[in-house]
Amino acid sequence: MTTGNIIRYDSRPVLKSPILIEGLPGVGNVGKIAADYMSEKLNARRIARIFSEDLPPQVMVSEESTTEMADNELWLAEDVNGHDLVFLLGDYQGTSQQGQFSLSETAFRMILKHDPAMIITLGGYGTGGIVTEPRIIAAVSDESMKPRLQECGVEFGPREPAGGIVGAAAMLVGLGDMYGIDSVCIMGETSGFFHDSKSARSVIGCVSRLLGFEIDLAGLDEAVAEIDNLNMQAQAAQSQETPEDLSYYG
Repeated sequence: MTTGNIIRYDSRPVLKSPILIEGLPGVGNVGKIAADYMSEKLNARRIARIFSEDLPPQVMVSEESTTEMADNELWLAEDVNGHDLVFLLGDYQGTSQQGQFSLSETAFRMILKHDPAMIITLGGYGTGGIVTEPRIIAAVSDESMKPRLQECGVEFGPREPAGGIVGAAAMLVGLGDMYGIDSVCIMGETSGFFHDSKSARSVIGCVSRLLGFEIDLAGLDEAVAEIDNLNMQAQAAQSQETPEDLSYYG
């Protein structure tokens, strides 16, 4: 076990050809929204919690005045088209560079002993502008994975995303590559200005096609409508700006 991290197991199942799906907070919270939603709809159950000195030193207090310490969690959806899906979820990422690697390595090694079939990390690709129809882009550990992802709606561009990938989404893909495991980071375009459920819905659609399962997306309809409304308001505000206004942002 990595120094500074404490693992508490709810159960220790033997995993069947597991696929690790990471969805921690990030740009537009796209990955988190997508992973949380899939985990819930696939009736996943929590199997472990990871506590760390590199997570915020705080506890959340419930309505019953009970405390919950900051953690990352592993949730298991069993036997989805021949694979156990293990979701890495949480409200926080590591607060330091060392913590990012340490937490990712801890989760990775918990899965590694079960001979994982694939690692999928999820995130948002921030454009800094309004995104009405989010593209899905990806970066892979091996070029042979690209055709399968393209069939699922992924677009690949040279060196895209230009700024690279950071955080747990990057670390887990890198660790997977080191151990010869097919690994991919799937990202939905987002302005990054708000929690982007529309981009998350596109990411979920891509993952479900990739892994061959169906998932009801109706639970996101209200949040997606709100995103569309925010985009329309932002576009209307832009159209009313004078040239002098626009030059300020140039």
